Amino acid sequence: MAQRFPKSFYNTITLVGVGLALLSLGTIAIMFLMDVFGIFQSPYIGIYTYLVLPFFLVIGLILIPIGITRQRRQLKKRFLEERKSLIIDLNIPAHRSAVMFGIVGFILFMFLSAGGSYEAYNYTESVEFCGKICHSVMRPEYTAYQHSPHARVTCVQCHIGEGADWFVRSKITGSYQVYATLVNVFPRPIPTPIRNLRPARETCEQCHWPQKFHGNKEMVKTYFPFDQTIPVSKIIMQIKTGGGMSELGPTEGIHWYMNTAYAVSYITTDEKRQVIPWIKAVSLDGKTKIFKSIDADISDTALAKGEYRKFDCLDCHNRPSHIYYPPFRSLNDAMSLNKIDTTLPGIRAIASDALIRPYSTWNNALNSIKLIIENAYREKSPEIAASKAKELENSEREVQAIYSRNFFPEMKVNWKAYPNNIGHLYDQGCFRCHDNKHISDDGAVLTNNCQSCHIIVSQGPLKKPDSSLSGLQFKHPADIGDAWKEMRCSECHTGE
Repeated sequence: MAQRFPKSFYNTITLVGVGLALLSLGTIAIMFLMDVFGIFQSPYIGIYTYLVLPFFLVIGLILIPIGITRQRRQLKKRFLEERKSLIIDLNIPAHRSAVMFGIVGFILFMFLSAGGSYEAYNYTESVEFCGKICHSVMRPEYTAYQHSPHARVTCVQCHIGEGADWFVRSKITGSYQVYATLVNVFPRPIPTPIRNLRPARETCEQCHWPQKFHGNKEMVKTYFPFDQTIPVSKIIMQIKTGGGMSELGPTEGIHWYMNTAYAVSYITTDEKRQVIPWIKAVSLDGKTKIFKSIDADISDTALAKGEYRKFDCLDCHNRPSHIYYPPFRSLNDAMSLNKIDTTLPGIRAIASDALIRPYSTWNNALNSIKLIIENAYREKSPEIAASKAKELENSEREVQAIYSRNFFPEMKVNWKAYPNNIGHLYDQGCFRCHDNKHISDDGAVLTNNCQSCHIIVSQGPLKKPDSSLSGLQFKHPADIGDAWKEMRCSECHTGE
């Protein structure tokens, strides 16, 4: 049988390289078609098609010249080849075949490399890659993201943004994350805030423009107490979102004072940015005010060691996508939408107890929640368990759904793991600064007056609320006197 290539081509290393390259190329082609036509859906098909298999293809192509070079040296050493330099003679069929094979192979390789590199880039920028590849690590973040207001915004739009420089930075910082995942040394839960995140003005403000915010935003909340002898209450308020351009008329509100009228910076002395003893505000005319907390007995030396940061969106909106809601809010929302039957006696307290219990695994929790709720009614209200079996089953399913979106025991993740700085009910949030205790040298105070940020237009029992378009003084649903005026909400409202 005639040899189509030079003698040096026929050696074990080269033939192994050819076999590995052809096998990798064929597998890539098959998996690419499966991915394109949706024959097989898996988050891992992309990583094998665009990252893993191309690596073996390149190894195979590298082995081919290595084997040829090694074989030529051996042939020379054994005096089986007299030539001392490479000579290509296209009149020789074997040489002609080798040259054509090399040219066609090189063109094909360059074409596949260009297409593969593009697809690999797109795949590593996809939500599927970010959320599903490192399943055990990113499951909480990916699940919360899917139920967030930004569920249609890709991960890289917020975490990386446009431009090659931040893309390269993200891949460099991500290399340790890959290592930590492979050797299982990643922290549980993943620590926040992210220190190397791109400034919000270069990501968030590509869509959200504070100068264009205007007017108020209505918020409606219904509260179902643990004690069902206390009536269900409802509050409707207008949040003073604010913002806007000064040439359009009078402006006021949260975004106006924080993002438009002033340039704000601060110093925080803890890792989670919850302790803020020093704030600087520079107005449009260049006047500067320094606010210091009268509760913080911190020296100038200690302040110098704190983290200095220019205020941006993420200092309040620190959980814009990866939000883990506490049982208090989740259950109230579900009951107000009738996803949990409000006629089931004690369902609010029973469901809350089932959610906050410690569980070893996610699947174990879902099974246990169903049993806890069922047993609670079978033991104390068997007649309810029998007459409202369907309602009970639907309520159990909704409580399981709440858990599946907000609790991840393997990663030690729930609402307690990550403070949410929007609002002030379950975390310090607004009251980190607006606590009536940050005072400037000229006596200006960062007030915690309710009317500064929102107007309560209706509050009280569902059947007989108080209403006023000009605004109401806040009244706590439970009678606790004036304690709410002197305490932070989160001191009592733990989220349970």
